[in-house]
Amino acid sequence: MSNFGETTTTDEVLEGMDISGKRVFITGGNSGLGLETGRAMAARGAHVILAGRDQAKLDEAVASIESENPDAIVETIICDLGSLDSVRHCGETARNRFESIDILINNAGVMACPKMQTADGFEMQFGTNHVGHFLLTKELMPLIGKGRDKRIVNLSSRGHHIAPANLDDPNFEHTDYDPWLSYGQSKTANILFTVGLEDRFADKGIHAYAVHPGGIQTNLGRHMTEEESAALVKRVTENDPDFSWKTIPQGAATQTWAATAPEIEGKGGVYCEDCHIAEIDDESSKGGVRSYALDKGNADRLWALSEQLVGERFAA
Repeated sequence: MSNFGETTTTDEVLEGMDISGKRVFITGGNSGLGLETGRAMAARGAHVILAGRDQAKLDEAVASIESENPDAIVETIICDLGSLDSVRHCGETARNRFESIDILINNAGVMACPKMQTADGFEMQFGTNHVGHFLLTKELMPLIGKGRDKRIVNLSSRGHHIAPANLDDPNFEHTDYDPWLSYGQSKTANILFTVGLEDRFADKGIHAYAVHPGGIQTNLGRHMTEEESAALVKRVTENDPDFSWKTIPQGAATQTWAATAPEIEGKGGVYCEDCHIAEIDDESSKGGVRSYALDKGNADRLWALSEQLVGERFAA
């Protein structure tokens, strides 16, 4: 096993690794953790596809990667996870453009936004962080099935400690909206989706991993006021007096590790933090994964609900 930990960077994870020719699809690829993951993997020879809503920002991301590595193989594709039509169009475009996808990293997300709705009427955080990625993964599954690595990495968060997923009212139609409660529930959903994928596709050699990147200051918190940001820092440091912010290369390390580490091959359906598989822990505020986030019954309920919301079956 590696000696990786909370300060490990993406380049350290990939050091000495040959991933040339592997096709990696990254949502939210134009900034933050997605861009850093794409940069590090392209530097090791991967064929990187950056997905995002804004072509100009995607073009900037490609330029920044190519400025460091002129030989990088980087492409872009438009995908707005807040629109099921856009997700379906992205899936169709990808199936026409690419023969296979080796690694899918569902990295994009929104955090603690005001009460808003996606184009299809879902609560914004649940709709973007989970439902959009659920449908995108379904759309891309034919390509993943043809891949070599067949790994799916879902970005979650220690925010899942806030709450289980409310599968009776995921869109806050009958519950008072709270931005952090919504965020926590969406991050729990990301782990339950990972469990559901592993349960349905492991026998096809496709394995799924949920990841907590750590505390990183990226544009994920763009919806927060200064007061809300200060309150977040206060809460985090009260729960964990040893807490320190990660750099973006450190924050992207765990998803890069989950996408490539040989020691976890075939060991999906798990939640990873600081470049290791986390233990189940229903008490600690400093780490671990809550048991409700790995519960098969909850995962099956979420899967059925998600199929209902997108109006499509996602059968193994």
